[in-house]
Amino acid sequence: MNDKTNLKIDHKIIIIRNLRVMVDADLALLYEVQTKDFNRAVKRNLSRFPSDFMFQISEQEVTNLRCQFVTSSLAENRHGGRRYLPLVFTEQGVSMLSSILRSEKAASVNIEIIRSFVRLREMLISNDSLANKLRELEKKYDSQFQTVFDAIRALMKPIEVPTKRIEIIRTKE
Repeated sequence: MNDKTNLKIDHKIIIIRNLRVMVDADLALLYEVQTKDFNRAVKRNLSRFPSDFMFQISEQEVTNLRCQFVTSSLAENRHGGRRYLPLVFTEQGVSMLSSILRSEKAASVNIEIIRSFVRLREMLISNDSLANKLRELEKKYDSQFQTVFDAIRALMKPIEVPTKRIEIIRTKE
């Protein structure tokens, strides 16, 4: 996989319920399978996906994501949209996918997705480091620079999407 692919993957990691996740349709696209086939494989192995690995998002969360990202992966299916609310997978859920998707493509995509999660985590850690340095600078300078510090802090703040928690309804097929 190349840097362009890595960038594509990095942009597919989103925040829902204060968790970094990937949407089922985006994962299916990366694995080069249809979303319904991807989800069928997941549902056949539900015991491997506890709620901290995978969950179904609510209608409100879908609406928020559409507004925030103008994404079509949430409305996949060329014949009038999705029938079911999307599933989203945390980093641990993506790791677990490797145990149920066994193609060479799935293995290589999984490696790149995990690397993307690691890169994102490293960026967040460096952001914390930057926040610490900013606090130190703030102590050294007087209030005339407070506006600058506030502006920098606002730029560093992650975007929070208000959500309410729902549980995935697990059915046997």
